[in-house]
This record gives sequence, C-alpha cells and structure tokens, in this order.
Amino acid sequence: MGDVHNTATRSYNMSRIKGKNTKPETLVRNFLFANGYRYRLNVKTLPGKPDIVLPKYKTVIFINGCFWHGHEGCRYFVIPKTRTDWWLNKIGDTQKRDHESENQLTDLGWKVIVIWECGLKKDALNKTLSELTKIQN
Repeated sequence: MGDVHNTATRSYNMSRIKGKNTKPETLVRNFLFANGYRYRLNVKTLPGKPDIVLPKYKTVIFINGCFWHGHEGCRYFVIPKTRTDWWLNKIGDTQKRDHESENQLTDLGWKVIVIWECGLKKDALNKTLSELTKIQN
C-alpha cells in the first residue's frame, strides 16, 4: 500500500510542520510566565537545545511530540504503514539523541523535565501544568 498523497503533496505537508513555537510549547510557556517563572528558549549551548530553560531552578523542559519522539504506549504514536523501516530508524535516532541529551544535562547538574504532547491535551492539561508548579522543590 502506497502513500495516500503524491510526493509533492507529502513534501509540502511535511514542510509545514513547525519545530519551534508549537502550540504545546506555547501552552507551557504561557502557564510558566503567568505563574511567575522566567525562562530562556532553545539555549544552543546546552545539550539537546532544550525548549525551555529555567536558569534560576537549573531546570530544563523538553516538550516532545508523541509521534516524532516515539512515545511508547501512546495513542498518538502510530508507526506509518509506508516506509516503516525508515520511520522506525528516524524515530529511534531521535530517541537515542533525547536519551543522550538528558544524560548529559543530568551530569551537568540540570533537572530535566519531559512533557509529552499527549499530556497537554484537554483531559490531561491541568494535571500536567500543575506538576510544573513543583519545579523549585
């Protein structure tokens, strides 16, 4: 079974996927700012270039898309039926980089928080965000 889109359409669709300032990132940033947390974005000097860095609390936050980062057991992580091996390799490489970045940050004394996209859906949003108020502890 092939792709439901032709190559040009698929290429266009993929090019529209943002890497920064996504809706999940904006939700978290707005919550943090409203609760008095000040942060920096995408700090290039830290391993993995974390989405949000809270220097005062020596904490970084990664906001991961369930598909792109291979969120195991999540209903939003569905392996594509076309080019399956290619996607599994791509997602596997992403997971490996994520793990390496988290280990490096921990070794440097940073607290690492990973927020999954599914944790920012309507039914889980309040619980996920309220957990962030415990950052300073």
